[in-house]
Order: sequence, then structure tokens, then C-alpha cells
Amino acid sequence: MFKLLDGMTLLLYCALIFWLSSQSFLPTPHLFPFEDKIHHFGAYFMMGILAWRNFSHYLKSPVLLAIVSLVFCSLYGVSDEWHQSFVPGRACDILDWVADSTGAGVAVLLLTRFFYKKNTITV
Repeated sequence: MFKLLDGMTLLLYCALIFWLSSQSFLPTPHLFPFEDKIHHFGAYFMMGILAWRNFSHYLKSPVLLAIVSLVFCSLYGVSDEWHQSFVPGRACDILDWVADSTGAGVAVLLLTRFFYKKNTITV
């Protein structure tokens, strides 16, 4: 039951990010420079949690789970930036991808540290 729910939640979240990336303009306030990097970090922090939960049903090694979750989110971030390059009013930005990957990485690191003791992690 949770396996299907976690998979569907990740899929729907990825679809939401794709839809948001398809918009030429997002009505968000610009309060300070590079504010969008915080949005990217937060969005992919959440994706990191969802990816970790989804892949935890298939992978038992905490190290492999962390790597697969991070690689999934990072590759999705690359594809999202590439997708935005085709949307009028949007652009592909490597710093957005860095914020995406960093957000997912922090989430995966925290989850891995929280759920597994340091001396029990094996590949």
C-alpha cells in the first residue's frame, strides 16, 4: 500500500514541477537577489524526501538508497532546466540546478543520518 502511495506521490510531485516549469511567468515576489535559488532548494528538498521514501521500498542499502535518490533528483533537475530553455520567458540556469541538487542532497543526507546509525551503513 505505502509502496504505491509513495511512488504516486513522487510522480505527482514531479508532474507539478514540470507544470510549474512550463509557465512563462510565476507570480512570486522578488524580495532579494537569488531568491529563486531558495525556491529551487526547497522544492528539491521535498523531492529528495519523496524520492528517498519511494526508493526505500526497493533498496535496502542506506548508501545505495541515498545515491539513487540524489541521482534521481539531480537528473530530474537537469531535465527541468533543459525543459525551461524551451519555455518563453524562462531560461536554463546551472545555478538553479546546483540549488536543486543541493536541496535534494541535504534532504537525503538528513534522512540517511536520522534513520541509520553511522556505523551500520554498508553498501
